[in-house]
Amino acid sequence: MDGDAATIRKILTELGDTWAVVGLSTNRGRAAYGVAEVLRRYGKRVVPVHPKAETVHGEQGYASLADIPFPVDVVDVFVNSDLAGPVADEAVRIGARAVWFQLGVVDEAAYDRTRAAGLDMVMDRCPAIEIPRLG
Repeated sequence: MDGDAATIRKILTELGDTWAVVGLSTNRGRAAYGVAEVLRRYGKRVVPVHPKAETVHGEQGYASLADIPFPVDVVDVFVNSDLAGPVADEAVRIGARAVWFQLGVVDEAAYDRTRAAGLDMVMDRCPAIEIPRLG
């Protein structure tokens, strides 16, 4: 899908280590929980963004990206495709450097808007799958 190897590598290795994971809660059965664990193992600071604003993996959660009181490098999106576009737009507004839509999250218009705003973006991929491939 959208996300060439160079962009994937850049996001995972060059753009910074603060990742806001939208859809991350304390529900261990959700994919976001496991992916957050992998990102943390690789040295990323994982900030949960979820309506419940729960603390996950010891990191304070926030109800929205706009509520996070510090800079975010990458916004990792675990919401349904029909909700993903507004999250990408919010990522642009808060000054994130990249947006990552998880496996199964596809919104071509949001991809185009985000890239046009100057952010790197990957769509329909999983960082927990891609990061070990970097070697």
